[in-house]
Amino acid sequence: MFSEQAHQQTHSSTDETTRRGSVTGTIAPTRPLSAADRCDRCGAAAYVRVVLDSGELLFCAHHARKYEDKLRAVAVDIQDETGRLASTPSSAADDER
Repeated sequence: MFSEQAHQQTHSSTDETTRRGSVTGTIAPTRPLSAADRCDRCGAAAYVRVVLDSGELLFCAHHARKYEDKLRAVAVDIQDETGRLASTPSSAADDER
């Protein structure tokens, strides 16, 4: 969903901001999203974290796709874990893999 293009956008905008001298610190590493993290729009499980200058927003896959263009324009960083939706848990039986 957000993958490489968002990663490039984040780093190019951060580099530009750093050159202008307005960055006061670095982006703290984010923790993996858990079942307790909920979409700020609808309350479903969150699979995307959008880090903004003013804080962060969490979105389910549906709302992350719906607002993707607008989020890319304002995001400092995007943590996209929607790939977990298609993966099979390691605890699944062999016939479920």
